[in-house]
Amino acid sequence: MLALNAQDIHMQQHAASKQDAIKAIAGLLTQKGLVEAGYQDGMLAREAQTSTYLGSGIAIPHGTTDTRDQVKQTGVQVFHFPDGVDWGDGNLAYVAIGIAAKSDEHLSILRQLTRVLSQEGVEEALQKVERAEEVVAILNGETTGAQSLTFKPEMILSGFPASDMTTLQAVGAGLLKNHHCINHEGVSQLVAGNPIHLGQGHWLLGVNQGVEQTGVSVVMPATSLTHHAQSVNALWCIAANNAAHLPVLKTLTQWKADDQLATCIDLSPQALVNACSPQTSTGASPAAASTDERQKATVKAIQEGENGTFTITNTHGLHARPGAMLVNTAKKFDADIQVANASTQSDSVNAKSLMKVIALGVKHGHQLHFTAQGSDAAQAISALGNAIKDGLGEHA
Repeated sequence: MLALNAQDIHMQQHAASKQDAIKAIAGLLTQKGLVEAGYQDGMLAREAQTSTYLGSGIAIPHGTTDTRDQVKQTGVQVFHFPDGVDWGDGNLAYVAIGIAAKSDEHLSILRQLTRVLSQEGVEEALQKVERAEEVVAILNGETTGAQSLTFKPEMILSGFPASDMTTLQAVGAGLLKNHHCINHEGVSQLVAGNPIHLGQGHWLLGVNQGVEQTGVSVVMPATSLTHHAQSVNALWCIAANNAAHLPVLKTLTQWKADDQLATCIDLSPQALVNACSPQTSTGASPAAASTDERQKATVKAIQEGENGTFTITNTHGLHARPGAMLVNTAKKFDADIQVANASTQSDSVNAKSLMKVIALGVKHGHQLHFTAQGSDAAQAISALGNAIKDGLGEHA
């Protein structure tokens, strides 16, 4: 997986324009042996098509698909501009991440940046940094003061064929490690830990050593097990280095008090995540959460207006360029437009936000479901469908 490293960060850079900044970055990509000299033309052409400014003082200049054959090795070079560079529309870029990618290896960085862009104080922090290590920490979401929880549907595993609690602990630890919540030390701590019985077959296991970011995983065995003469229907593993996990504990405590823990296993992974999220965690029972989910879906179906589902044919999915084309198409209309990745059953997000669209993790063959409300909703859905059919600015 491509990652940002301090040795790729170049501090105290200055440029009179974004074109000059791009030329300097392209020159270094060439000097490092990552690209051929012609890649610079692709980077400038890409910028002329659609701005690569993401927000919060961050830009990601890169080449067009036509110049991908100029990439010799996937990599990045990051320039820090303490005075900022005008990236158009009044946006100042304090960090420009020059990307050379042979395929889609860079998407991991883009997904990380979408999380960083949603945090407060990123732009101000980038203005003040003095060391390359600080830039890496900010871009990895480590130093802006935000406390975020990593808890996704794919971190909930049901029907796992386990014969004992230790196996469930290892699987729960593996889920947390795969989502970069814990390191090897954290895995060892979880596997060696002693789970606490919450009741109704639900067990809780926590760790605060070897934690890289706060996260939750849930493992449910295929058949009911016993541990210390108590049934085992689910193991909740929590890795915490801040207070972001407290809403989950609050929800579990309330469900225990209401004698509703057993019904957790009837919720879909997405419904379970939603019920425990900081924004919606109110202690409502799992049954109520499931009913509320259905009610919201019904109301949405009535109010959503126009809708359409389209398949992404771009070889590398919705990376920055086709994502920007999609967002720009949506912005041409007054309608409120929401989009969800139907293939991963994601929540709907604002189709006019590049940050949120990229965060959907759309790959080749995934289906996007759009809903639009407003006077030009029908025209918006039609235009989006046509844009996707035409390849969003890339050759089919």
